[in-house]
Amino acid sequence: MSAVDLAAVIVTVVCLATVAVLTVAVISLVRTMRELRDVVDDLRDSALPMVDDLHATVTKADAELHRVDRVIGRAERIAATVDHASRLTHRAFAPPLIKGLSLVSGAGQAGRRLRDRRRSRRALDVAPPGGSERVPVASSPVAASRRRSEAGGSRRTRRRRR
Repeated sequence: MSAVDLAAVIVTVVCLATVAVLTVAVISLVRTMRELRDVVDDLRDSALPMVDDLHATVTKADAELHRVDRVIGRAERIAATVDHASRLTHRAFAPPLIKGLSLVSGAGQAGRRLRDRRRSRRALDVAPPGGSERVPVASSPVAASRRRSEAGGSRRTRRRRR
């Protein structure tokens, strides 16, 4: 055997070993691909119903969202109408109500003043049994105010804050 024959045998053996290793690798790759295909099939079988359920859920959520949008739109229109109506009511009823309250308040103050004047006259203008001279019996704020003004003093009046 010559060197060329020996080299050819070595190259042939190395090629056969390489083919054997590659064959084992291809067989392993084919087995892995089959397992991967089975996993993908299982995943597809379980994922497709989930996707269908998800699609149905999204469709229902979209319909519900449109319904909620309509309800919110109606609520906004109702709120605007109520706001407008309350403004109109305020504009219509506030001035007469304020005038009526001020009239009632003024009438009440006038009534109190008249009542206080009558009481002070009754209390101060009591005549003694034997004479014509008037003697004050009781004092009131109105009578005290009169005495101060007659004596040259100042009259202070308090006004209520509104």
